[in-house]
Amino acid sequence: MGTTINENVHRKESWDKVTGNAKYTDDYPITKCLCARLLTSPHPHAKIKFINILKAQKLEGVKAIITGHDFPILTGPLLKDRPPLAKDIVRYAGEPVAMVVAITEAIALKAVRLIEVEYEKLTPIFSPIKALETDAPILHPYLSQYTKVQKDIYPIENTNISSKFQIRKGDIEEGFKKSDVIIEQSYHLPPSDHLAMEIRTARAEISADGKVKIETSSQSPFSVMKQIGKCFNIDAGNIEVHVPFVGGAFGGKAPVTLEILAYMASFKVNGAPVRVIISREEDMTSAPCRLGLDAKIMLGATKEGKINAAKLTFYLDSGAYADISPYMSKSIAADCTGPYNIENLYCDSYCIYTNRTYSTSYRGFGHLCYTYCMECALDILAKRCEVDPLELRLINAIKPGNLSPTQVISTLSNTGNITSCLQKLKEVINWKGPQIKKIDNEVIRTTGIACLWKQAVPPPGSVSGAIITFNSDGSLNLNTGNVEMGSGGQTMLAHMLADKLKMDIKKIHVNFTKDTRLNPEHYKTVASITNYMAGNAVMKAADEVLSQLKEMGSEIFSCSPEDIDVAESKVFRKDNPQSFIDFKDIVLGYKPENEKVIGQPVIAKGTFILKQLSLLDPNTGKGKSGPSWTVGAQAVEIEFNIKDYTYRIVNATTVMDVGKIVNPDGMKGIIYGGMAMGLSMASREVYDYNQEGRLKTPNLRTYKLLHIGQEPLYHVEFIETPQLDSPYGSRSISEHGIIGIPAALSNAISLATNININELPLTPEYLWRQMEAKHDS
Repeated sequence: MGTTINENVHRKESWDKVTGNAKYTDDYPITKCLCARLLTSPHPHAKIKFINILKAQKLEGVKAIITGHDFPILTGPLLKDRPPLAKDIVRYAGEPVAMVVAITEAIALKAVRLIEVEYEKLTPIFSPIKALETDAPILHPYLSQYTKVQKDIYPIENTNISSKFQIRKGDIEEGFKKSDVIIEQSYHLPPSDHLAMEIRTARAEISADGKVKIETSSQSPFSVMKQIGKCFNIDAGNIEVHVPFVGGAFGGKAPVTLEILAYMASFKVNGAPVRVIISREEDMTSAPCRLGLDAKIMLGATKEGKINAAKLTFYLDSGAYADISPYMSKSIAADCTGPYNIENLYCDSYCIYTNRTYSTSYRGFGHLCYTYCMECALDILAKRCEVDPLELRLINAIKPGNLSPTQVISTLSNTGNITSCLQKLKEVINWKGPQIKKIDNEVIRTTGIACLWKQAVPPPGSVSGAIITFNSDGSLNLNTGNVEMGSGGQTMLAHMLADKLKMDIKKIHVNFTKDTRLNPEHYKTVASITNYMAGNAVMKAADEVLSQLKEMGSEIFSCSPEDIDVAESKVFRKDNPQSFIDFKDIVLGYKPENEKVIGQPVIAKGTFILKQLSLLDPNTGKGKSGPSWTVGAQAVEIEFNIKDYTYRIVNATTVMDVGKIVNPDGMKGIIYGGMAMGLSMASREVYDYNQEGRLKTPNLRTYKLLHIGQEPLYHVEFIETPQLDSPYGSRSISEHGIIGIPAALSNAISLATNININELPLTPEYLWRQMEAKHDS
């Protein structure tokens, strides 16, 4: 029997992973591979006055020492502002300053310690708000001279603003005039780490004829190929990027970082293979992290809870370099209201340089941050209006015909149904309004809720492709460019293909190793758009498979192609299914005995390119930045100890509009993972810096995560509102489980403590300080 949609299937890579046979980048042999280690800056902001490498050079086994002056280039996916190795100035503690290439890792490390660097300390900036002050030092004085890789990046000269996006919709002043209740709140969310189990790693080798081979743990092999080509003026066809399994990424392996350093190292040793090695500590201090955010939220509503106006200001802490942060600023602006209809809107979203570790994409692409601010403010607004928080969200839920912040008309297809999600959540958690249940003299139980929505904001013209070939046993090979990093994207594509061809998914083979020479280009494995972009490409390839099989079948059975059907790895006439030809006898051409050969081997392709997207108007923000949204509603139930401010997370619930259920258990697992990350980040994760700007929590002993045994019961329910231009109507879901969870947890704690919480993480110490401040006032 064929495998159908809404049927549970095992992930394609599951046996490799559970048996330990899965191969990651550093699992491959390193024979004859040189080792490179980094020297990093201890200062967050300083001039490099002098680098003395003489002692290190004399160490036996050292093959090369590289500094920023050896490769005076700038890199970046949106704005070329970052040197691979700092040149003249360091802008964050942990920034790479020099690289040693040696015959062993031990020698490379010893040489790193022998390099002497003289610094002149400069005034650092550790807050995006302070970075905007008139007397703040300018971290990038040549900002206007940087090359813009994308058109819609708007650096402001003589400031620390790498880009700004703004939304102007309706009449904000009139909206506030008509409001009975106006609230204003400020929020602060610190940076934190992706903390994938596999740290970042990369290798490079340059052949005698100039061809470059990169092996890396990356979400974006084609971006690696393009950026290295542009940085070093190498034709893309001469660069081969190889990616095996990726051991977790969450956005942190989308940037191109170590790959450039690996190329530089190999270049300096005449093309010999070099492996760039970083420790967990360096992975946390040198590589990009999750962004920090300061925000100001002003909402105006009628006494019944209808929101008339919103004035929102977001200050993104992008750290020392822009990386992808300007597009996170854009994404936040484009979705700034959450899944609500607010007709009068004024939003400014700034991407700001500081002397922190620079930030990059993180699960949810900035949506977790702004959603936290909006959803916490909505609970405060509901309290002021004396309206049930869930009812207030229902009152303001976006509906077909409403306009998004960027003035895209909402439909059930492009947005989904947030009202149904809220109603289902109300039923699942038995919501009866904000309640405090007494467990004993010290412990109370409360529940907080939050909504979410997210659209992807890839550049217009982003592409994806799929190729299908067959084997002599009738099984097929699905070849795409998306990376397997734990999201199960390959299984999702195979599942949809199996349903389309009415065949067993076990007869569909996928290759988890990606190679830019062999795989069709896929934009990046980011933004939860694999099933949309690659899925559409796979469906087109499937259509071509069916067309070729039906054409051959019509010649064999002497009928028209319309009379032929394909199912269960067989080709047959619709009116006579008992007379059939197995795939194994036709997919490589039909070869009957003593007769002429009919047809040819079946090879099919499908392509997809993002169309009908537009840049946002720089003045109003009007435009279409993404193909669709995914919406959902979430809840967190806690038991709070009113004596010592500790709490236990009891239940976490998500109701999400997934468009169409494809692999129920697999989809739930992805959402469970997002929920767990959201609870961990909200309750304990933080980049804690000392006064000198150095990270105090650079390892798993000091940076605390939610552990097994600390997690609650998870519950996920689905709403199905098909997205008409997506395969089977399915929607993006991989990131979305994380987005509303921190706000729901915060709202539960706020109800328990009766204080307005405006900061993460929600540690008992922070809550104690807030309670003490409340008592003192």
